[in-house]
Amino acid sequence: MESSFILTSAGQEEVVELADQQKELQKKVPEKKIIEKKVTGKRVTEHCHSGRHSLPLRVGTRASPLALKQTRLFLEMLTRFCPVLRDAGAFQEFPIYTTGDQVQNRRLAEIGGKGLFAKEIHEALSDGRIDFAVHSLKDLETTLPSGVVLACTLPREDARDALIVAPHLMTTFTDLEDPYSILPQGALIGCSSVRRQAQLLHVRPDLNFGLLRGNVQTRLKKLGDQLCDATLLAFAGLKRLSLTERASVVLDPTVMVPAAGQGIIGVTVREDDDELRELLAAIEDYEARSVATAERALLRELDGSCRTPIGGYARFIRPEGEQASEYSSSDCSPELHLTGLVAREDGSFLLKRSIQGKADEAESLGRELGKSLRRDSPSDIFRV
Repeated sequence: MESSFILTSAGQEEVVELADQQKELQKKVPEKKIIEKKVTGKRVTEHCHSGRHSLPLRVGTRASPLALKQTRLFLEMLTRFCPVLRDAGAFQEFPIYTTGDQVQNRRLAEIGGKGLFAKEIHEALSDGRIDFAVHSLKDLETTLPSGVVLACTLPREDARDALIVAPHLMTTFTDLEDPYSILPQGALIGCSSVRRQAQLLHVRPDLNFGLLRGNVQTRLKKLGDQLCDATLLAFAGLKRLSLTERASVVLDPTVMVPAAGQGIIGVTVREDDDELRELLAAIEDYEARSVATAERALLRELDGSCRTPIGGYARFIRPEGEQASEYSSSDCSPELHLTGLVAREDGSFLLKRSIQGKADEAESLGRELGKSLRRDSPSDIFRV
Protein backbone atom coordinates (compact mmCIF):
# COMPACT_ATOMS: atom_id res chain seq x y z
CA MET A 1 0.00 0.00 0.00
CA GLU A 2 1.39 3.38 -1.02
CA SER A 3 1.22 6.22 1.50
CA SER A 4 2.29 9.84 1.62
CA PHE A 5 2.60 12.39 4.38
CA ILE A 6 0.94 15.81 4.25
CA LEU A 7 1.37 18.46 6.92
CA THR A 8 -1.92 19.68 8.29
CA SER A 9 -2.59 23.33 9.09
CA ALA A 10 -1.89 22.52 12.72
CA GLY A 11 1.56 21.32 11.75
CA GLN A 12 0.82 17.69 12.51
CA GLU A 13 1.44 14.82 10.12
CA GLU A 14 -1.35 12.66 8.87
CA VAL A 15 -1.07 9.69 6.59
CA VAL A 16 -2.99 10.07 3.38
CA GLU A 17 -3.71 6.69 1.89
CA LEU A 18 -3.51 6.66 -1.87
CA ALA A 19 -4.05 2.95 -2.48
CA ASP A 20 -7.82 2.89 -2.05
CA GLN A 21 -8.57 4.35 -5.47
CA GLN A 22 -11.29 2.78 -7.54
CA LYS A 23 -9.89 -0.33 -9.17
CA GLU A 24 -11.17 0.63 -12.56
CA LEU A 25 -8.92 3.69 -12.46
CA GLN A 26 -5.84 1.62 -11.72
CA LYS A 27 -5.05 0.99 -15.34
CA LYS A 28 -2.82 2.43 -17.97
CA VAL A 29 -4.09 5.34 -20.00
CA PRO A 30 -5.25 4.12 -23.40
CA GLU A 31 -2.67 3.59 -26.09
CA LYS A 32 -1.24 6.84 -27.42
CA LYS A 33 -3.88 8.80 -29.22
CA ILE A 34 -2.83 11.95 -31.02
CA ILE A 35 -5.48 14.44 -31.99
CA GLU A 36 -4.44 17.43 -34.02
CA LYS A 37 -6.94 20.21 -34.41
CA LYS A 38 -7.27 23.91 -35.06
CA VAL A 39 -7.72 25.93 -31.88
CA THR A 40 -8.22 29.69 -32.13
CA GLY A 41 -5.74 30.11 -34.91
CA LYS A 42 -2.94 27.71 -34.08
CA ARG A 43 -2.26 24.02 -34.46
CA VAL A 44 -1.89 21.99 -31.31
CA THR A 45 -1.24 18.33 -30.73
CA GLU A 46 -3.01 16.59 -27.90
CA HIS A 47 -1.14 13.65 -26.47
CA CYS A 48 -4.00 11.86 -24.78
CA HIS A 49 -1.89 9.21 -23.18
CA SER A 50 0.73 8.64 -20.57
CA GLY A 51 2.65 5.51 -21.39
CA ARG A 52 4.30 5.08 -18.01
CA HIS A 53 1.67 6.68 -15.79
CA SER A 54 -1.08 4.88 -13.94
CA LEU A 55 -4.36 6.61 -13.30
CA PRO A 56 -5.20 8.73 -11.50
CA LEU A 57 -2.51 11.31 -12.24
CA ARG A 58 -1.88 13.21 -9.01
CA VAL A 59 -1.95 16.98 -9.12
CA GLY A 60 -0.06 18.72 -6.31
CA THR A 61 -1.36 22.03 -5.00
CA ARG A 62 -1.41 24.18 -1.92
CA ALA A 63 -4.49 23.59 0.19
CA SER A 64 -5.95 27.11 0.22
CA PRO A 65 -9.34 27.77 -1.43
CA LEU A 66 -7.65 29.88 -4.12
CA ALA A 67 -5.00 27.25 -4.86
CA LEU A 68 -7.67 24.55 -5.19
CA LYS A 69 -9.75 26.78 -7.44
CA GLN A 70 -6.74 27.41 -9.67
CA THR A 71 -6.00 23.69 -9.82
CA ARG A 72 -9.56 23.00 -10.96
CA LEU A 73 -9.31 25.72 -13.61
CA PHE A 74 -6.16 24.04 -14.91
CA LEU A 75 -7.77 20.59 -14.96
CA GLU A 76 -10.84 21.96 -16.70
CA MET A 77 -8.65 23.42 -19.43
CA LEU A 78 -6.57 20.25 -19.75
CA THR A 79 -9.56 17.92 -20.01
CA ARG A 80 -11.20 20.22 -22.54
CA PHE A 81 -8.20 19.59 -24.77
CA CYS A 82 -8.00 15.90 -23.98
CA PRO A 83 -11.48 14.54 -23.19
CA VAL A 84 -10.26 10.95 -22.85
CA LEU A 85 -8.56 11.96 -19.60
CA ARG A 86 -11.77 13.46 -18.26
CA ASP A 87 -13.79 10.42 -19.23
CA ALA A 88 -11.28 8.14 -17.49
CA GLY A 89 -11.42 10.10 -14.24
CA ALA A 90 -7.72 10.66 -14.70
CA PHE A 91 -6.88 13.23 -12.02
CA GLN A 92 -6.66 13.35 -8.26
CA GLU A 93 -6.07 16.57 -6.33
CA PHE A 94 -3.25 16.24 -3.83
CA PRO A 95 -3.33 19.19 -1.36
CA ILE A 96 -0.04 19.90 0.39
CA TYR A 97 0.36 22.23 3.38
CA THR A 98 3.56 24.15 2.82
CA THR A 99 5.79 25.87 5.37
CA GLY A 100 4.69 29.22 3.95
CA ASP A 101 1.08 28.32 4.72
CA GLN A 102 1.77 27.11 8.25
CA VAL A 103 3.90 29.96 9.57
CA GLN A 104 1.59 32.98 9.57
CA ASN A 105 3.06 35.21 12.26
CA ARG A 106 6.29 36.18 10.49
CA ARG A 107 7.21 37.64 7.14
CA LEU A 108 8.35 35.22 4.47
CA ALA A 109 11.76 36.91 4.34
CA GLU A 110 12.29 35.95 7.98
CA ILE A 111 11.59 32.25 7.45
CA GLY A 112 13.24 31.58 4.10
CA GLY A 113 11.49 33.49 1.31
CA LYS A 114 8.69 32.83 -1.15
CA GLY A 115 10.12 29.42 -2.05
CA LEU A 116 8.48 28.18 1.15
CA PHE A 117 5.15 28.14 -0.71
CA ALA A 118 6.56 25.49 -3.03
CA LYS A 119 9.29 23.59 -1.13
CA GLU A 120 7.15 20.65 -0.01
CA ILE A 121 5.41 20.56 -3.39
CA HIS A 122 8.76 20.34 -5.21
CA GLU A 123 9.76 17.50 -2.90
CA ALA A 124 6.55 15.59 -3.58
CA LEU A 125 7.09 16.03 -7.32
CA SER A 126 10.72 14.94 -7.20
CA ASP A 127 10.05 11.78 -5.21
CA GLY A 128 7.06 10.76 -7.34
CA ARG A 129 4.20 11.31 -4.91
CA ILE A 130 2.62 13.68 -7.44
CA ASP A 131 2.85 13.85 -11.25
CA PHE A 132 2.61 17.61 -11.70
CA ALA A 133 1.96 20.68 -9.58
CA VAL A 134 -0.09 23.85 -9.96
CA HIS A 135 1.28 27.16 -8.64
CA SER A 136 0.55 30.86 -8.57
CA LEU A 137 3.52 31.86 -10.68
CA LYS A 138 4.31 34.90 -8.52
CA ASP A 139 4.98 32.51 -5.62
CA LEU A 140 7.34 30.29 -7.62
CA GLU A 141 11.05 30.99 -7.24
CA THR A 142 12.93 31.99 -10.40
CA THR A 143 15.48 29.16 -10.03
CA LEU A 144 13.72 25.84 -9.61
CA PRO A 145 15.25 22.77 -7.94
CA SER A 146 17.23 20.42 -10.13
CA GLY A 147 14.93 18.08 -12.04
CA VAL A 148 11.87 20.35 -11.84
CA VAL A 149 10.75 22.52 -14.78
CA LEU A 150 8.02 25.03 -15.50
CA ALA A 151 6.16 23.12 -18.23
CA CYS A 152 3.12 25.29 -18.80
CA THR A 153 1.73 28.79 -18.20
CA LEU A 154 -2.00 29.43 -18.51
CA PRO A 155 -3.61 32.63 -19.84
CA ARG A 156 -3.06 35.54 -17.50
CA GLU A 157 -5.93 36.76 -15.37
CA ASP A 158 -6.06 40.46 -14.40
CA ALA A 159 -2.59 41.30 -13.07
CA ARG A 160 -3.58 44.37 -11.06
CA ASP A 161 -3.51 44.82 -7.29
CA ALA A 162 -6.73 45.64 -5.46
CA LEU A 163 -7.00 47.96 -2.47
CA ILE A 164 -9.66 46.82 0.01
CA VAL A 165 -10.81 49.25 2.68
CA ALA A 166 -12.43 48.07 5.90
CA PRO A 167 -16.22 48.47 6.02
CA HIS A 168 -16.03 50.96 8.90
CA LEU A 169 -14.03 53.35 6.70
CA MET A 170 -15.64 52.70 3.35
CA THR A 171 -17.06 55.75 1.61
CA THR A 172 -18.14 56.48 -1.93
CA PHE A 173 -14.94 56.74 -3.95
CA THR A 174 -14.77 59.08 -6.92
CA ASP A 175 -11.20 60.42 -7.28
CA LEU A 176 -9.75 58.21 -9.98
CA GLU A 177 -6.75 60.53 -10.31
CA ASP A 178 -5.72 59.79 -6.72
CA PRO A 179 -6.79 56.23 -5.84
CA TYR A 180 -5.04 56.39 -2.47
CA SER A 181 -7.20 59.30 -1.36
CA ILE A 182 -9.68 56.69 -0.15
CA LEU A 183 -7.27 56.04 2.75
CA PRO A 184 -7.53 58.39 5.75
CA GLN A 185 -4.44 60.07 7.16
CA GLY A 186 -2.34 57.62 9.20
CA ALA A 187 -4.40 54.58 8.19
CA LEU A 188 -3.11 51.16 9.27
CA ILE A 189 -2.51 48.91 6.27
CA GLY A 190 -2.42 45.15 6.85
CA CYS A 191 0.21 43.83 4.47
CA SER A 192 3.05 41.33 4.15
CA SER A 193 4.37 42.45 0.74
CA VAL A 194 7.35 44.81 0.79
CA ARG A 195 6.61 45.59 -2.88
CA ARG A 196 3.16 46.93 -2.06
CA GLN A 197 4.35 48.64 1.11
CA ALA A 198 7.20 50.49 -0.61
CA GLN A 199 5.02 51.78 -3.44
CA LEU A 200 2.33 52.97 -1.04
CA LEU A 201 4.78 54.68 1.31
CA HIS A 202 6.52 56.40 -1.58
CA VAL A 203 3.26 58.24 -2.27
CA ARG A 204 1.73 58.25 1.23
CA PRO A 205 4.49 58.33 3.89
CA ASP A 206 1.84 59.00 6.55
CA LEU A 207 0.51 55.45 6.35
CA ASN A 208 1.30 52.78 8.95
CA PHE A 209 1.82 49.09 8.24
CA GLY A 210 1.18 45.92 10.20
CA LEU A 211 1.73 42.28 9.27
CA LEU A 212 -1.30 40.58 7.74
CA ARG A 213 -0.86 37.08 6.29
CA GLY A 214 -3.13 34.16 5.45
CA ASN A 215 -5.32 33.13 2.57
CA VAL A 216 -7.71 35.56 0.88
CA GLN A 217 -10.68 34.73 3.10
CA THR A 218 -8.58 34.97 6.26
CA ARG A 219 -7.30 38.43 5.35
CA LEU A 220 -10.75 39.69 4.47
CA LYS A 221 -12.11 38.41 7.79
CA LYS A 222 -9.34 40.15 9.73
CA LEU A 223 -10.12 43.33 7.83
CA GLY A 224 -13.79 42.97 8.70
CA ASP A 225 -12.81 42.47 12.35
CA GLN A 226 -11.12 45.91 12.19
CA LEU A 227 -7.62 44.59 12.84
CA CYS A 228 -6.51 47.08 10.18
CA ASP A 229 -8.01 49.82 8.05
CA ALA A 230 -7.15 48.41 4.62
CA THR A 231 -5.23 45.71 2.83
CA LEU A 232 -4.11 44.83 -0.69
CA LEU A 233 -4.68 41.62 -2.62
CA ALA A 234 -4.10 40.40 -6.15
CA PHE A 235 -7.25 41.17 -8.12
CA ALA A 236 -6.80 37.89 -10.01
CA GLY A 237 -7.42 35.95 -6.81
CA LEU A 238 -10.56 37.93 -6.03
CA LYS A 239 -11.87 37.27 -9.54
CA ARG A 240 -11.18 33.54 -9.38
CA LEU A 241 -12.95 33.34 -6.02
CA SER A 242 -15.89 35.49 -7.21
CA LEU A 243 -15.05 38.18 -4.65
CA THR A 244 -14.51 41.16 -6.94
CA GLU A 245 -17.12 43.20 -5.07
CA ARG A 246 -14.71 43.33 -2.11
CA ALA A 247 -12.24 45.47 -4.08
CA SER A 248 -12.60 49.14 -3.13
CA VAL A 249 -10.16 50.31 -5.82
CA VAL A 250 -8.37 48.31 -8.52
CA LEU A 251 -4.94 49.87 -9.04
CA ASP A 252 -3.64 50.41 -12.55
CA PRO A 253 -0.15 48.93 -13.11
CA THR A 254 1.10 52.48 -13.72
CA VAL A 255 0.05 53.30 -10.14
CA MET A 256 1.25 50.09 -8.49
CA VAL A 257 3.54 47.78 -10.47
CA PRO A 258 2.40 44.15 -9.92
CA ALA A 259 4.63 41.29 -8.84
CA ALA A 260 6.38 39.27 -11.53
CA GLY A 261 4.04 36.51 -12.64
CA GLN A 262 0.99 37.91 -10.85
CA GLY A 263 -2.25 36.52 -12.27
CA ILE A 264 -0.57 33.62 -14.08
CA ILE A 265 -0.99 29.95 -13.17
CA GLY A 266 2.15 27.88 -13.74
CA VAL A 267 2.44 24.08 -13.86
CA THR A 268 5.63 22.22 -12.97
CA VAL A 269 6.63 18.66 -13.83
CA ARG A 270 9.69 16.47 -13.56
CA GLU A 271 12.23 17.46 -16.19
CA ASP A 272 12.52 13.93 -17.56
CA ASP A 273 8.76 13.40 -17.90
CA ASP A 274 8.57 13.96 -21.66
CA GLU A 275 5.04 12.61 -21.95
CA LEU A 276 3.44 15.06 -19.52
CA ARG A 277 5.55 17.90 -20.92
CA GLU A 278 4.15 17.17 -24.39
CA LEU A 279 0.61 17.02 -23.03
CA LEU A 280 0.96 20.33 -21.19
CA ALA A 281 2.51 22.01 -24.22
CA ALA A 282 -0.91 21.72 -25.89
CA ILE A 283 -2.45 24.22 -23.46
CA GLU A 284 0.57 26.51 -23.10
CA ASP A 285 -0.42 30.15 -23.62
CA TYR A 286 2.19 31.90 -25.75
CA GLU A 287 1.43 35.37 -24.43
CA ALA A 288 1.53 34.26 -20.79
CA ARG A 289 4.81 32.41 -21.39
CA SER A 290 6.34 35.47 -23.06
CA VAL A 291 5.39 37.99 -20.39
CA ALA A 292 6.31 35.55 -17.60
CA THR A 293 9.71 34.95 -19.19
CA ALA A 294 10.42 38.68 -19.30
CA GLU A 295 9.22 39.32 -15.75
CA ARG A 296 11.06 36.37 -14.25
CA ALA A 297 14.27 37.24 -16.12
CA LEU A 298 14.03 40.74 -14.64
CA LEU A 299 13.55 39.32 -11.16
CA ARG A 300 16.39 36.84 -11.61
CA GLU A 301 18.77 39.56 -12.81
CA LEU A 302 17.97 41.70 -9.78
CA ASP A 303 18.49 38.65 -7.60
CA GLY A 304 15.88 40.02 -5.28
CA SER A 305 14.82 38.32 -2.07
CA CYS A 306 11.53 38.77 -0.28
CA ARG A 307 13.25 41.68 1.49
CA THR A 308 13.67 43.56 -1.79
CA PRO A 309 10.68 45.53 -3.12
CA ILE A 310 10.62 44.54 -6.82
CA GLY A 311 7.83 44.85 -9.36
CA GLY A 312 7.68 43.52 -12.89
CA TYR A 313 4.87 43.75 -15.40
CA ALA A 314 4.99 42.89 -19.10
CA ARG A 315 2.27 43.19 -21.72
CA PHE A 316 1.89 42.79 -25.46
CA ILE A 317 1.58 45.95 -27.52
CA ARG A 318 -1.06 45.58 -30.23
CA PRO A 319 -1.92 48.00 -33.04
CA GLU A 320 -4.81 50.28 -32.17
CA GLY A 321 -8.14 48.56 -32.73
CA GLU A 322 -6.68 45.05 -32.84
CA GLN A 323 -8.36 42.61 -30.52
CA ALA A 324 -6.42 40.34 -28.20
CA SER A 325 -5.60 37.23 -30.17
CA GLU A 326 -3.74 34.03 -29.61
CA TYR A 327 -0.20 34.15 -30.90
CA SER A 328 2.02 31.20 -31.55
CA SER A 329 5.76 31.03 -31.89
CA SER A 330 5.28 30.73 -35.65
CA ASP A 331 3.52 34.09 -35.90
CA CYS A 332 5.33 37.35 -36.42
CA SER A 333 6.61 38.17 -32.93
CA PRO A 334 4.51 40.92 -31.31
CA GLU A 335 5.96 43.83 -29.37
CA LEU A 336 6.40 43.35 -25.65
CA HIS A 337 6.50 46.22 -23.14
CA LEU A 338 8.12 45.51 -19.75
CA THR A 339 8.07 47.75 -16.68
CA GLY A 340 10.36 47.09 -13.75
CA LEU A 341 10.58 48.67 -10.31
CA VAL A 342 12.92 48.55 -7.34
CA ALA A 343 12.50 50.47 -4.09
CA ARG A 344 13.40 50.69 -0.44
CA GLU A 345 10.96 49.12 1.94
CA ASP A 346 10.25 52.49 3.57
CA GLY A 347 9.50 54.11 0.20
CA SER A 348 12.36 56.62 0.49
CA PHE A 349 13.80 55.38 -2.84
CA LEU A 350 11.87 54.15 -5.86
CA LEU A 351 13.12 53.63 -9.40
CA LYS A 352 10.79 52.59 -12.22
CA ARG A 353 11.82 52.01 -15.83
CA SER A 354 10.43 50.38 -18.97
CA ILE A 355 11.78 48.66 -22.05
CA GLN A 356 10.17 47.45 -25.26
CA GLY A 357 11.12 44.89 -27.88
CA LYS A 358 10.04 41.71 -29.64
CA ALA A 359 8.26 39.09 -27.56
CA ASP A 360 10.65 36.38 -28.75
CA GLU A 361 13.40 38.40 -27.03
CA ALA A 362 11.57 38.36 -23.68
CA GLU A 363 14.45 36.80 -21.74
CA SER A 364 17.03 39.32 -22.94
CA LEU A 365 14.63 42.24 -22.40
CA GLY A 366 14.15 41.20 -18.79
CA ARG A 367 17.87 40.83 -18.20
CA GLU A 368 18.65 44.19 -19.81
CA LEU A 369 16.08 46.05 -17.75
CA GLY A 370 17.20 44.27 -14.58
CA LYS A 371 20.81 45.31 -15.16
CA SER A 372 19.76 48.91 -15.71
CA LEU A 373 17.74 49.02 -12.49
CA ARG A 374 20.49 47.38 -10.46
CA ARG A 375 23.18 49.66 -11.86
CA ASP A 376 21.33 52.83 -10.83
CA SER A 377 20.00 51.72 -7.45
CA PRO A 378 21.74 52.00 -4.05
CA SER A 379 23.52 48.81 -3.08
CA ASP A 380 21.56 48.46 0.18
CA ILE A 381 18.41 47.80 -1.86
CA PHE A 382 19.67 44.31 -2.67
CA ARG A 383 20.85 43.23 0.75
CA VAL A 384 20.41 39.54 1.48
